[in-house]
Amino acid sequence: MVWQPFVAPFRKAGLAAVVLLAGCATFSHDAGFGEVQNTTQQYIRQKPVWVTTDAQKAQNDEQVQKLLSTSLSVEDAVQIALLNNPRLQADFYELQKAEASMVQAGRLPNPSFSMLYARHDGDYSIEQKLSFNIMALLIAPKASEVEKRYFAATKQAVTQRVLAVANETRRAYYDALAAKQRLHYLEQVKGVSEATSELARRMQAAGNWSALDAARERAFYADTKIELGKAEHQQLVAQEALVRLLGLPNAEKLQLPERLPDLPASQDSLKQVNPDDFSKRLDLQQMRASTDALAQSLGLTKTTRFINVLELGPVRSLDGRRGDPAKKGFEVRFELPIFDWGTARVKRAEAEYMQAVQQVSAAAVDAASEVRTSYDLYRRNYMVAQQYRDEVLPLREKMAQENLLRFNGMLISPFELIADARSQVLSVVSYIDALRDFWVAETQLEQSLIGKPLNQERN
Repeated sequence: MVWQPFVAPFRKAGLAAVVLLAGCATFSHDAGFGEVQNTTQQYIRQKPVWVTTDAQKAQNDEQVQKLLSTSLSVEDAVQIALLNNPRLQADFYELQKAEASMVQAGRLPNPSFSMLYARHDGDYSIEQKLSFNIMALLIAPKASEVEKRYFAATKQAVTQRVLAVANETRRAYYDALAAKQRLHYLEQVKGVSEATSELARRMQAAGNWSALDAARERAFYADTKIELGKAEHQQLVAQEALVRLLGLPNAEKLQLPERLPDLPASQDSLKQVNPDDFSKRLDLQQMRASTDALAQSLGLTKTTRFINVLELGPVRSLDGRRGDPAKKGFEVRFELPIFDWGTARVKRAEAEYMQAVQQVSAAAVDAASEVRTSYDLYRRNYMVAQQYRDEVLPLREKMAQENLLRFNGMLISPFELIADARSQVLSVVSYIDALRDFWVAETQLEQSLIGKPLNQERN
């Protein structure tokens, strides 16, 4: 079968598209993950790893176990999450999906072949067609460019997710440490209140203490046990949140420090934020890339508004007796724009593009506001924690020393001394909460400078 009459015109129509597409239809060795790693390390020191082989998994497991063998720092916790978080590992496959779409858009459409065979009383009807979707071939370079932009946006989105997991892990780490430290101090409060309650019971039995004062101490002991039970549950919740982010089966191997990191020495050592830093946010960059892709898509929609399907191909047919000469020719098939002129598709594409432009503008305004708000909270939380550290706790300690001197001089009762010690421990618990709030505010500030992951939707 020879299709020579059709070969030349087809070659002229598709040669340019073939040349443009020839260099695009290949896969990279890592689906763009190397770019994700490089961008990530512009913001944090840790390096994400995409586990795709058994060897990589074994190496990852070994590194995770090594990090878990000692008391866990916040930086180590982040590294474990980037190695071991299963949801993050699932997100990495978005890169492969986006690259596959890009490669598919850069490949030539397959021709189609059809054949009709009929026979009756010695007469034959044979028709053979070979069709090529010329329109798909002609618009393929622009469609490929759209997919390239979407692939770039996907890499930004995955980078965003990596950094979000890092910040979520930091917050969970500080929450877990604060819950552990708070529980430790409430256990001390319980010990003090239990001692005072027993002492009050004995002194009441001896007639040296009023029923009201004894009841007050027992009530405080009962309240302390309730608060301790709540603190135990909060410690479990905070620890389990960290365990989930680290991708661990349980908290059996988790070794956390006994206390939160110290507060920075002074406000001069706090992070400084430039009001224009929000412009570097990855979510804004991602939205701009998606908007560019929509602009390309709009151009594609306008290109194909009148002719949506155009197929061209050679035809060979035989009607009559076997041995009769076959007829040769070609077939062209396309939609006639009689009822649908494509204006609705163009209007929709224009609306989606202008909507995206306005959403980028709104996101920029929101981002600037979020950075300012996060920075103010960061500094204010520092001032609260600093006041506890530099004023409240030293005053409590001074009061405890003075009361101890007064007790030794028999100027106050043991109950007053114990009550003062109890108040001092409660002040320490408040300082723990203030210190936790500061470190969490720092994490929120860093997140506001990076941006939040966006849902990646195809249009």
